[in-house]
Amino acid sequence: MQTVRQLLEQKSSNELIAIGPQATVYQALQTMAEHDVGAILVMDMDDIVGIFSERDYARRIVLQGRTSIGTCVRDIMTSKVVYVSPSQTVGQCMALMTEKHFRHLPVMDEGKVIGMLSIGDLVRATIAEQQFVIEQLVNYIRT
Repeated sequence: MQTVRQLLEQKSSNELIAIGPQATVYQALQTMAEHDVGAILVMDMDDIVGIFSERDYARRIVLQGRTSIGTCVRDIMTSKVVYVSPSQTVGQCMALMTEKHFRHLPVMDEGKVIGMLSIGDLVRATIAEQQFVIEQLVNYIRT
């Protein structure tokens, strides 16, 4: 099974998209829209202090009657960030995401953020791996 490191190496774009905790929710949403992502890291210098997702917005802005312009990301972000290491497998990441009910997963190596995986990244990798196995089995049966 493919490792997180291998998956990150294959991604077309592994740009880290982050915002500071003092930024407004509106600024975070703008950044997310510009990069077409569903979550953004909240970083203070090189340290992850949280993650902000569309789910955070829906549950902590819209449903609580707050405003995007008047609320700082630090006030509504998910501050308990779960992350994985580059040596973990795609399967382990999928199991973790399923168990914890989230769709974005930062990757840390020696205390430094080196990437972010989405559930879409993991599903694509799983489908590609399954397709490869199917092709190998078909070739084996034909020979």
